[in-house]
Amino acid sequence: MLTIASPFIAVPAAYAAPQPLVAGGMLEPGLWRLQPEGEAPRNVCVADAGTLVQLRHPGAPCSRLVIDNRRTSATVHYSCPGSGWGRTTLKLLTPRSATIDTQGIAGNAPFSFTADAQRMGDCPTKSASLDPGLNRRITRR
Repeated sequence: MLTIASPFIAVPAAYAAPQPLVAGGMLEPGLWRLQPEGEAPRNVCVADAGTLVQLRHPGAPCSRLVIDNRRTSATVHYSCPGSGWGRTTLKLLTPRSATIDTQGIAGNAPFSFTADAQRMGDCPTKSASLDPGLNRRITRR
């Protein structure tokens, strides 16, 4: 197992904090509407870009490897033990608009889709999670 060491403590890489996404720092948190190609729109409450990276594995404890990290785009490969994996490219058009291209395995089935994302406003105070309809399998590309 890869270990990240510092003068103070050694932490296994699987538990190390993920590298922050440069593009994600420009993303405005709040309620976002996702429009996957050929599907009905869905809403998601976004606290940070990580929510948009793991759309098919919401809330799962996944390790992430940032492959590309630029001002307006990021590509992340993530692995969720027992749940699957994904590779997502997030392209930030403005702090309130993005495109998401993602593929991987969730629920023992492949997924692949592209979605447009638009910030709609603030999240409802009760919910900070994905719209349940978002977790349906989408395999179109």
